[in-house]
Amino acid sequence: MDFTKLLELVVSASLINNFVFTRFLGLCIFFGVSKRMETAVGMSITFVSVMVISAAVSWLIFFGLMVPLDITFLRIVVFIGVVAALVQTADTIMKKTSPVLYHKLGIYLALITTNCIILAVPLINAGEGYSFIEALAFGLGSGLGFALALTIMASIREKLELADVPRPFRGLPIAFVVAGLIALAFTGFSGLITL
Repeated sequence: MDFTKLLELVVSASLINNFVFTRFLGLCIFFGVSKRMETAVGMSITFVSVMVISAAVSWLIFFGLMVPLDITFLRIVVFIGVVAALVQTADTIMKKTSPVLYHKLGIYLALITTNCIILAVPLINAGEGYSFIEALAFGLGSGLGFALALTIMASIREKLELADVPRPFRGLPIAFVVAGLIALAFTGFSGLITL
């Protein structure tokens, strides 16, 4: 496998085609968890882990079982099942190892199950016919892109608490303005790598 192609997949998924800033997917968790850096980092680690593992497991099930049996029409249901099982596992592990973070993430941890980014990665992997290693690279890049988006937004939102923001823009309105400006900045990466 060509290392350059794998690096291009990671960079493309994380920066150029960032799911949050260029495709506008996963915004529910993005806005809900990016209020504090601590929760953003915790969700980032969980999200990247679930993303990479679900990309691997979904690829194995899709190309190892569904394609040979010609049941690819069930891919959305199967992929949601895989993600749900992984999120439940992450939920249980986090509840036991970090109860404070578990309670801070709250409902957003459960929302990973139906998050459109988590579901989009296996669907894109299947649609593009990526090899197993390429699927892992794409999953890693997508997860890192989401983690980057969360940490950038959390750091800005923490600073905004100290700023003199006009009353009508406090809270979610200024968060949308900031997200739009960051998305505009991320368009500067377009054309960096052509895939």
